[in-house]
Amino acid sequence: MQAIDTNSMKELVLSKWNSKRPLIISGPCSAETEEQVIETAQRLAKTGKVDLLRAGIWKPRTRPGSFEGIGTKGLPWMQQARKITGLPVTVEVATGKQVEDALHFGVDVLWIGARTTVNPFSVQDVADALRGVDVPVLIKNPINPDLELWIGAVERVAKAGIKNIGLIHRGFSAYGNTEYRNAPMWHLAIEMKRRNPGMIMINDPSHICGRRDILQDVAQKAIDLDMDGLIIESHIDPDNAWSDAKQQITPERLAEMLGDITWRKEDSGSEEFHVALEKLRQQINHLDDELMQILGQRMKIAEKIGEYKKNNDITILQTNRWNEILERAFKQGDKLGLSKEFITKYFDAVHMESINHQNKIMNA
Repeated sequence: MQAIDTNSMKELVLSKWNSKRPLIISGPCSAETEEQVIETAQRLAKTGKVDLLRAGIWKPRTRPGSFEGIGTKGLPWMQQARKITGLPVTVEVATGKQVEDALHFGVDVLWIGARTTVNPFSVQDVADALRGVDVPVLIKNPINPDLELWIGAVERVAKAGIKNIGLIHRGFSAYGNTEYRNAPMWHLAIEMKRRNPGMIMINDPSHICGRRDILQDVAQKAIDLDMDGLIIESHIDPDNAWSDAKQQITPERLAEMLGDITWRKEDSGSEEFHVALEKLRQQINHLDDELMQILGQRMKIAEKIGEYKKNNDITILQTNRWNEILERAFKQGDKLGLSKEFITKYFDAVHMESINHQNKIMNA
């Protein structure tokens, strides 16, 4: 492929950023050798499905002694891969110096990783280095499930003058999580998307899954939830990758997977569809109104219970009664096709609201 000049590449990146859906980013977890980076780029370009080439240059690892990236010497490899394939390139940055190095070698898009987003000082260091620069920046969610940290990172980068900011949903660290490397916690991604409706959100199935056998299921769910694209790790020899071998796939497998995904659209031009959908949504609205009324009535009864407990010096929390409510709810929920996870979260919320109402009565 013929090399693209700097201005044309910038126009290409912004064109994809603003209009290409789904936006597909792929490449190895880590840049290991020049040959590996270039071959990966060539095989990804051959699929015709990838918009940006990614590779980890600096790798923040949990413990010392792990492979922490090839460092700045890998940036010319990315530059060469872009020249050969015409694919724009993107790398993760965690410090101001890394921003400077990446921009020096013409990296087209930067992203801030989860371990950086969690630290406002680190985000500010990156933001300061971005002042006066016109480059798109993607921001991953923090490792811990804290929307305020994610929002804070967006605000810091925006205040540095960056106009094109996007989000990457890569899942969250959660105690007791076994199925995923990082629990998706879809509700947090949905809430972040709701608060930032004009901002693109890319899903990262690789870091959510931690293993390749469930990548497609998570990617499909992300598209079903109106994510704007995917960032998936791809390696020419995944089993022998220097980092995160279990979650990487070959460029050819990536093409197959993308071909098997059902790509949804946000809206339909069909009038019949809109009429039918509006009728169902009105039914949902009526049911939601009824639920709110019922919950309000439930809390009034909880307040009466609080009065009896107060008059008889009884504690608010009654563990046996709470277990009884949950067991009853699980049985009913199972018959109605409601998951145990949903029942637990719903009744936990109702229970805490009930406790708050009783607490006001007890301490009035």
